[in-house]
Amino acid sequence: MNRRAFLSQRVVTPEGVRAAAILADDGRITGIVDAKAVPAEHTIYRFDDACILPGVVDTHVHINEPGRTEWEGFATATQAAAAGGVTTLVDMPLNCLPETTTVAALEAKRRAAAGQCWVDWKPWGGVAGDNQPHIAPLAAAGVPGYKCFLVYPGCDGFSMVDEAQLRAALPHVARTGLPLLVHAELAGPLEAAAKHLEQADWRRYANYLASRPDEAELEAIALMIRLCREYGARVHIVHLAAAQALPMLQQARAEGLPVTVETCPHYLYFAAEEIPDGATHFKCAPPVRSKANQEQLWQGLRDGVIDMVVTDHSPCPPEMKRMDEGSFQTAWGGIASLSVGLAVMWTAMRARNWSLVDLARVMAENPARLAGLEQRKGRIAVGCDADLVVLHPEQEWTVTPQELYFRHRISPYVGERLSGRVAATFVRGQQVFAQGQLASGPMGREC
Repeated sequence: MNRRAFLSQRVVTPEGVRAAAILADDGRITGIVDAKAVPAEHTIYRFDDACILPGVVDTHVHINEPGRTEWEGFATATQAAAAGGVTTLVDMPLNCLPETTTVAALEAKRRAAAGQCWVDWKPWGGVAGDNQPHIAPLAAAGVPGYKCFLVYPGCDGFSMVDEAQLRAALPHVARTGLPLLVHAELAGPLEAAAKHLEQADWRRYANYLASRPDEAELEAIALMIRLCREYGARVHIVHLAAAQALPMLQQARAEGLPVTVETCPHYLYFAAEEIPDGATHFKCAPPVRSKANQEQLWQGLRDGVIDMVVTDHSPCPPEMKRMDEGSFQTAWGGIASLSVGLAVMWTAMRARNWSLVDLARVMAENPARLAGLEQRKGRIAVGCDADLVVLHPEQEWTVTPQELYFRHRISPYVGERLSGRVAATFVRGQQVFAQGQLASGPMGREC
């Protein structure tokens, strides 16, 4: 039997932080006991000067394999995850070829992932165009939910859905009981904004920000709340950036509607006023908004209107970021952050006097619930997988490209001074990262 014990003076459980030993047998947690009560047959790992948290569950990652492995891939994405304390990730259905909108495409993704993953993973399905006949088969094949776009997603193969297509899809989604993850921007406000920016200087971040106004998010979220009320399907708003939407989301939750919300580290860490012109590595959609907006997002997270924080890791080859010309109009929109998201969030939370329990809740427990993994992932609790991240929460460090681990080491976090250094990562009790070194081979699997 593969029995292990992980000891720390600060073990982060849903009930609080305590000195304890986490007992694991064949990759599952079997007990949380006093350090003196560790049975003799357990191999002991001592981390008395660090804390042990549940491994991060990142439900918004663009791996891009098969088909665009030169952007990212299962090997590099999961290595970056392991280095950043992420033990489970859920891959988005677009940017890969074929897009994960059919069971055949899902099986192609599984074949691509086989033998390449350093951490556990799961695939989202897609609701795109008129693929309604594929919604139920994708659920039967094991996807935990679906992603859709209400605006052009940047890649031609994954079609956006209009209201009529949403209405055709939602009864199928509702019958599965799975969530529909929605990129909530509508084209109307974007098109209206574009008319005022025809002669714009696209090196200026202010112009890019103006091109994706709050109204695009607000109208899309209002539409999804109406459709949620009408069809009863679970709706999840991805990467919320516009804090003005929080009151309507709070009202929807008060009604008892099955609406959940995520935001991302970059919306909580960066602010529009701080982004230099021409710095296209900051480009994402929706965009990073104002400092005042950021503080309102923090309040939404504190109030529980925002359920979770996930990275939306969206990498691309360097040339697609157009950093030589600095054009926010032509650069690919996406921020790469998989290996640093945990430290970024802890840095920002620590400055606001949030706790390690808060960190675990919004980055592990709640994302696991979204993906239907709450019985196995996201908590240090008996019966869950021994997915653990060992963190030195007080240690400060500066991000360098060498510490990013993903395929193209470009990120707006390079040069940032962060708190919280990942010392080790364990997936199902097996060490996949320690002291800057990855395990010798992949041991992750689809969960």
